[in-house]
Amino acid sequence: MTATRRDDVPTRGVSRAGSRRRTAGAALLAAALTATASAGCGSGAPAADARPLTYRLPPRHAGFDYQIGGSYPPARGVRVVSRDRSDSPAPGLYNICYVNAFQVQPGERSAWPADLLLRDGHGRLVVDEDWDEPLLDISTPGKRGRAAARVNRWIDGCARKGFDAVEPDNYDSYTRSRHLLTAADATAFMRLLTGHAHARELAVGQKNTAELTARRGTAGLDFAVTEECGQYDECEVYAKAYDDLVVDVEYTDRGLRRALARWGGRLSIVRRDLDVSTPDAPGYVRKVR
Repeated sequence: MTATRRDDVPTRGVSRAGSRRRTAGAALLAAALTATASAGCGSGAPAADARPLTYRLPPRHAGFDYQIGGSYPPARGVRVVSRDRSDSPAPGLYNICYVNAFQVQPGERSAWPADLLLRDGHGRLVVDEDWDEPLLDISTPGKRGRAAARVNRWIDGCARKGFDAVEPDNYDSYTRSRHLLTAADATAFMRLLTGHAHARELAVGQKNTAELTARRGTAGLDFAVTEECGQYDECEVYAKAYDDLVVDVEYTDRGLRRALARWGGRLSIVRRDLDVSTPDAPGYVRKVR
């Protein structure tokens, strides 16, 4: 494979779990709840698209496992699995394909055109410090189109492998852009991804970013993939927006208890270790109660 196509090399989403909270605070959370309610609830499908779906939505309140750190045989009772795009789907289950869509993993920097990496007024890369990942520059329609063309090739790979859905991560990267990107930029870019995914018969999950649930119709999103919605009391936002089509991963026992106490009978919830490791790793954790 040539250097000019390195953006097509599968790269595992190891340790992309929620050590960084993506909530915008109590005020934005309350605003998201209000906007979601006023936008209408219970659709379970993109509000902007009334046509019959050509893709499958995940089952509600189903056994879930978050395997983006490496695949392994799902436990009995699991019906929904999220795996990195470098892995293959789990046979017979509903499979979500993880794609790091709004940022560039460290080993892929040189594969991206320099002008598609966000820079500040001094020409310095704007980097997500938690993961050492430059943000994609999605500030103009032209740049969004070029960046989406690359990410959509990864989505094509998810479709070819037989995944049912895609999970584009870092939808909230605009909040780390030093005000160089906006929520409107993120929504417009997401729409380019969801339109392509739907054409490939893939559903698309909103990854975190509770403050943008009211834009789910514009963005073309179908369900939610959340990290620690129990821990940070955000589950209601996603449950209302997506009519309980929510898969949630918690990283602490406290978060799991909080999620199960109110939402255990409605949402798909699992506790994983922060590194989302495989069962042969010393720190592996998977709990459902």
